Amino acid sequence: MIGNMSNVRLEIAKMTDVVLDSSAILAVVLEEPGRDLVVGRLFQAQTCSVNITEVVTKMLDRGVAIFDVEETVSELCGQIIDFDRDLAIQAGLLRDATRHKGLSLGDRACLALAMRERLPIMTADRAWADLDLGVEVVFIR
Repeated sequence: MIGNMSNVRLEIAKMTDVVLDSSAILAVVLEEPGRDLVVGRLFQAQTCSVNITEVVTKMLDRGVAIFDVEETVSELCGQIIDFDRDLAIQAGLLRDATRHKGLSLGDRACLALAMRERLPIMTADRAWADLDLGVEVVFIR
């Protein structure tokens, strides 16, 4: 299910900064379509701690052992950014602008981080299409 993590590490290449949504990380972990677009960006990317929680939850739901979850997160996640006071407020303020798309707290946390850092987001979540929040959204599939 997790695949060969040593091969993933070998594929990592330098890239420009980006924020990864949990769906992008899960595409790598679960070897889903779009994985190849994300692999080269893992270690230089930022991910909100809320999104890491989503990744861990999905892995556990799929039966991945706790030890493997911790190891995978350590191996695959570049900069994990704390969900601090400013991100919490911004994510809350995004509720009205994203309600019509059904975006979750994790989605809004990711958006808030990208807005603050002025970075594009990589996601597999097509619900983000047509959001007009001043953030570039790159779809991996």
